[in-house]
Amino acid sequence: MRYAQGGGLSDERRQFREGIRMNAAEGFARGEPSSAIAKELWVSVRSVQRWRWASDKGGPRALRSAGSASPPRLSEAQFAQLEAELAKGPVAHGWPDQRWTLSRIKTVIGRRFHKSYTLQGVRKLLIRHDFSCQIPTRRAVERDEDQVRLGEGDLATGGSTAAALGAWIVFEDEAGFSMTPPIARTWARRGQTPVIRVRGRSRRCISIAALTCYKPGQRARLIYRPRRDDGRRDGRKSFAWTDYRDLLITAHQQLGGSIVLVWDNLNVHLAYGMRQFIDRQDWLTVYQLPSYAPALNPVEGIWSLLRRGWLSNTAFTTPEHLIQTIRHGMRKIQYRPHLIDGCLAGTGLSLTPTTS
Repeated sequence: MRYAQGGGLSDERRQFREGIRMNAAEGFARGEPSSAIAKELWVSVRSVQRWRWASDKGGPRALRSAGSASPPRLSEAQFAQLEAELAKGPVAHGWPDQRWTLSRIKTVIGRRFHKSYTLQGVRKLLIRHDFSCQIPTRRAVERDEDQVRLGEGDLATGGSTAAALGAWIVFEDEAGFSMTPPIARTWARRGQTPVIRVRGRSRRCISIAALTCYKPGQRARLIYRPRRDDGRRDGRKSFAWTDYRDLLITAHQQLGGSIVLVWDNLNVHLAYGMRQFIDRQDWLTVYQLPSYAPALNPVEGIWSLLRRGWLSNTAFTTPEHLIQTIRHGMRKIQYRPHLIDGCLAGTGLSLTPTTS
């Protein structure tokens, strides 16, 4: 049996398929029917019938892999060089945006190695090396990676402080929600784009400040407080520092222990009254997240769960309907601590201090 190198099969994958065919040959020797062999090996009956015909004609040797039909045009060392070129980004190669398309990769291969590929050949080459077409994540241009690394060190210090004090490590973030819901994927007939009915007024109706609370040996906790916009132009539309103060006091009472708080550099967090309050509390220690690094905050995962789940594709009738749906979703998350733990795991952070 022979599979073309252009088919996207690596040597390991060819060996895996050969093993399946050898198992089928053992079934042929035992006189088992093709349907039983197909069910046992999780393959189609037609494939088993084709293998049986080849085995009857040439014996089990006919089922062994004959290797690739032709050697790959790019060696492993050359593909490693190509991967390094792709890591530089399309802008470094003269394109105006940051999308890698098959035609652009084909051009890079021609420039770097003077070899011609078809678009389908480039696609199979990438798939064979574990590449796939993906939706990229966004990251702020203002983000300083050096500051992020320093911030990760501070978070590790915060975790050690929490472990030494027997305290809860608590992450905080806030988000606003409007009557226009997030859009999630839905099934529909091809060629007919589904329509989601939403409210035309997209003004923010409610803000939520949430705390995710972690402590080794304890169930993860989620504590939140909503604030509804009263609609007045002269009224405050977001949380004041006193609101955060009251939320932290409530969390301290509910958790029953010291708190190591991690939050961002929002101006309200750095307000004079807030700093005075923090300095007066012996149960509260605060660490700042680096700027433009939301990926380090597990509460961002809570917002993602809420928007992709309970809020998506919902036609809210009134602000009360929106608030009720948000409360329902937050309660569901509160009752599922594994979701809160998953949000922490998504940041790459760990509660267990690493030992060198």
